[in-house]
Amino acid sequence: MRVVLLTEVFARNMGYLENLLPKYLGRLGVDAHVVAMDVPPYHPMNAKESKVTYGGFADSTDLVPGSVEVLQGFTLHILSHKKMFGRLKMVDLREKLASLRPDIVQATHVIGWIPLQAAIAKPLLGYKFFTAAHYHASVFPLARKKLSPWSTERLVCGITRTVPGWLVSQATEKCYAITTDCADVAVRFFGVPKTKIELCSLGVDTELFHTISNEIEDEARVELRQRLGFSESEIVCIYTGRFSEEKNPLLLAKAIAELTELGQPFRGLFVGNGAQAKAIQSCSRCVTHPFVPVHELGNFYRASDVGVWPTQESLSILDAAACGLPIVANQGMAAPERLDGNGLAYKLNDQGDLVRVLLELRDPRTRERLGSIGAQKMARDFSWESVARRRLQDYEYALRTRKRQGEAAISKEEFLG
Repeated sequence: MRVVLLTEVFARNMGYLENLLPKYLGRLGVDAHVVAMDVPPYHPMNAKESKVTYGGFADSTDLVPGSVEVLQGFTLHILSHKKMFGRLKMVDLREKLASLRPDIVQATHVIGWIPLQAAIAKPLLGYKFFTAAHYHASVFPLARKKLSPWSTERLVCGITRTVPGWLVSQATEKCYAITTDCADVAVRFFGVPKTKIELCSLGVDTELFHTISNEIEDEARVELRQRLGFSESEIVCIYTGRFSEEKNPLLLAKAIAELTELGQPFRGLFVGNGAQAKAIQSCSRCVTHPFVPVHELGNFYRASDVGVWPTQESLSILDAAACGLPIVANQGMAAPERLDGNGLAYKLNDQGDLVRVLLELRDPRTRERLGSIGAQKMARDFSWESVARRRLQDYEYALRTRKRQGEAAISKEEFLG
């Protein structure tokens, strides 16, 4: 089976779906290909902010249009791009798909030019087509507003998102929503029929993210803590990602400073970069560190004691939990399964409540209990291997039904035995 994953961006140093799903599909015997454009991650971001945040770590300088290379068991293809009506379009995508002759095409979105291009090419090339919904309500303002169906914002959304998304959905088998709120956004605003939505979480690369399992990793923890200036008796709270106003890691830094005034042994470790960097550095007992490649990130989680993401959801929550860290996130997080049994929730943007919750994790036995539950849950339910197997079953079923056209239909349950 040949599967082609279509994605706007590809960042070699990051652990996103486009890096890891094809890696594990390849291990299951799939001929996996990724087709991406020559643009940096978060390209819609203000250009100056993007350069400050990701410059030198994740940009598009190594993405050359026309290049083809093999990475971790899958093949990466880079196409050039152009802008049409404010959105990016892949140049010569249909020609690339025609040359690859895929059985399955998987897009990472349901709206935008790329899924529309793939939907239009489907009847000509004969593949089965799948999409995905990754927009959380927390990053999609309309989902948090009470508007009349006839308001200007809703009408514009209908024209630019709902109608195109509905058209794309007519050509798709399924749309994989990573959380319930992503599913809600896809149905209400992107035109995806409820019958085509399937909940399927993002995964964890458990080869990279796991609890300490040998002396080498134990020594790496000690060495990294010493290098960063943390003693073994201190409780290190880690945040990884953008230091942006929306993510608001500064709230954690201020909570650490308040805990310091109370004489509590907490420290803050912030791995990443962004607009809040200087403000975080000015907070007592907080350390910032530049972004690190995904294959090094597990060492930073294993060198820490608590993972904290104050506002928006993050894939990093899964990675940190897999490394045995108890997680702290806000009460409104749309994916409570990431926190259930292995973490604590606080009132969104309430510094005092964040301090209260962190104090509940001062006891090492509490941290060990929650962290153990999280690590087991991630390995059992959230590994990229399990996600890839589930996707592969869906792909095989779609292809089997295509081959049996004209015969009696079979149910998925019958097909899967």
